[in-house]
Amino acid sequence: MPAGEVQFHFHPFSPILEVQMVIFVLFLLLYAGSLFGNATISLTVWAEPSLHSPLYFFLANVAVLEIFYSSTVAPLALVNLVTVGRVPISFTGCGTQMFFVFLGSADCILLGIMAYDRFVAIQDPLRYTFIMRRQLCAQLAVGALVLGFILALQLTVLIFHLPFCGHNRITHFYCDVLPILRLACGDTQMQEAMIFIVMMTAILKIRSAEGRNKAFSTCSSHLTVVLLQYGCCSLIYLHPSSSYNPEMGRVVSVVYTFVTPVLNLLIYSMRNKELKDALNKVVRRHLLQ
Repeated sequence: MPAGEVQFHFHPFSPILEVQMVIFVLFLLLYAGSLFGNATISLTVWAEPSLHSPLYFFLANVAVLEIFYSSTVAPLALVNLVTVGRVPISFTGCGTQMFFVFLGSADCILLGIMAYDRFVAIQDPLRYTFIMRRQLCAQLAVGALVLGFILALQLTVLIFHLPFCGHNRITHFYCDVLPILRLACGDTQMQEAMIFIVMMTAILKIRSAEGRNKAFSTCSSHLTVVLLQYGCCSLIYLHPSSSYNPEMGRVVSVVYTFVTPVLNLLIYSMRNKELKDALNKVVRRHLLQ
C-alpha cells in the first residue's frame, strides 16, 4: 500500500460512549491542569529574579517541554474519546506525532542535567556558581534539545521506512513506537534494537553512581520524578514488540502522558517553599498593579 494511502485508526478504550466520556473528562482535567501548572512554573521562573538560578532555569525548560509533549498527544486523544475512535490520522500525521513524542526524550536528558546540577551544588558548593554559570546552563539546555531532535528524527525515519499493510488499527491513543511496529509488514529487529539502545543510554546517563547517592538522598523530589519518568518508559520500551501487551502499554502511557506531568508539578512545586514563595510574590505584584 503506498504511504500516501495509509491511515491509522485508534482503538477506543471502550465501545460504550458513556465510559469514553468519563475518560474524556478525566483526561481533559489532567491536560488542563498540566498546561496551567507548567505555564505557571515557567512564567514564575521568568518573572521572579530570585528564581534565576540553574535549577529553576532547567525546571522552566522541563515545564515548557511538558506543555509541548502533552499537546502533541492530548488533543487528538480527546477527539477520539468523544468520537469512539472514528477520527483517523494520516501516515504523515502519525510520523509527525511520533517525532514530537520522541522529542520528549529531551525532557529525560534535562532531568539528567538537573541531577548533575544538584550533585555539583552539594559536592562542591563553593565553586557551584562558577561551574554552573549561565553560559554553560544555556549550552546544556540547547544540547538537550539538539540531542533530542537528532534522536527523534533518526528513530522516526527508521520506523516509517517500514512497509505497512493489512489493517492499520492502533491499540493505543497516539502513535507510539511499539503499537506502530506491530503493524509493519517487514523485519523490525533493527528498529527494536535502536529503541533499546537509546533507552538504555538515557537510563545509564542518570544512574545513581556512588558519588551521586548523597545528592539524590537530599533531593527526594527530583528522584521521585526521575523514577516516574524512567520507570514508565522502561516498562514500555525495554522489551521486544513480540512480548508487548497493548492494554498494559496503553495504561502505562496514560500514566506518563497525562498523570506524570501533573505529578511533576505537585512534586516540584508543593514541596518547594522557594517556588511557592516566588509564585505568591508574582501574584501579589500583579494584583497591586
